[in-house]
Amino acid sequence: MEYKHELVMPNEDLPFKMFIFEGKDGNYVREKHWHRSIEIFAVFDGKLRFFLDEDEYSLEAGEFVLVNSNEVHSIFSPKPNVTIVLQIPFKVFENYYTDEQIIAFSHEPSVQDKRVMELIGEMYDIYARQQCGYDFQVQSGFYKLLYLLVTKYRVKEVTHEMVRSYRRLNRLSEITAYLEDNYQKDMSLETLASTFGYSPTYLSKMFQKYAKINYREYLQNIRVEYACRELESTDHMISDIAINHGFANSKAFAKTFRKKYGILPSEYRKRKSE
Repeated sequence: MEYKHELVMPNEDLPFKMFIFEGKDGNYVREKHWHRSIEIFAVFDGKLRFFLDEDEYSLEAGEFVLVNSNEVHSIFSPKPNVTIVLQIPFKVFENYYTDEQIIAFSHEPSVQDKRVMELIGEMYDIYARQQCGYDFQVQSGFYKLLYLLVTKYRVKEVTHEMVRSYRRLNRLSEITAYLEDNYQKDMSLETLASTFGYSPTYLSKMFQKYAKINYREYLQNIRVEYACRELESTDHMISDIAINHGFANSKAFAKTFRKKYGILPSEYRKRKSE
């Protein structure tokens, strides 16, 4: 399914983004994607199946995974869970970049893991209460976390393959961000290729090689993700939602939706309203 660039925006009152994982109710798949930010998934209850490229990590309560900038990942959440996600802007670490102007963190367990979980839990609890001075308290924990990341988890010598992977996905980032802004339009491969000065054949091969997906399927998956948000937050007719997000009709929307979520849009809406 999708394998796309995700635009990450910090919380307005914090220099990073922190939230409860959207797959908290279970029966959820977040398909392959990447973003420039560093990301941490910290599981406090339940389980997650996490994939970094082709490697699988089974996360249980008390465990977390670090996702590097431009590292392809996907998540399978079969059952309800409590997972806190932190997304940290890449630029935060600029004083610690390698000569190749990147930074990478280890996925291996560390003796500091328990402390990392404690800090994330404390930060979220304080943020959720929103008491006077909460932002200073949260940022205090955040800088303690950054200290652990750069002193205990940072990979000081990155491999050639890590640099190549980082740079090749950067090439697609501008294109996928453009698609995010224009997915509701009739966006053909030829139109997109012309916009960025590529031939349709070259751009098609770029998607297949780096995104492991064809362009049309990628675009449909952006559409279904945004359509799902409208499905959850409004009582608009499903046929109207389909048209609002670039699908030819409700049948095309239902087909793509079922492929991602395993059920029809009408069933999904019914479950969410129960």
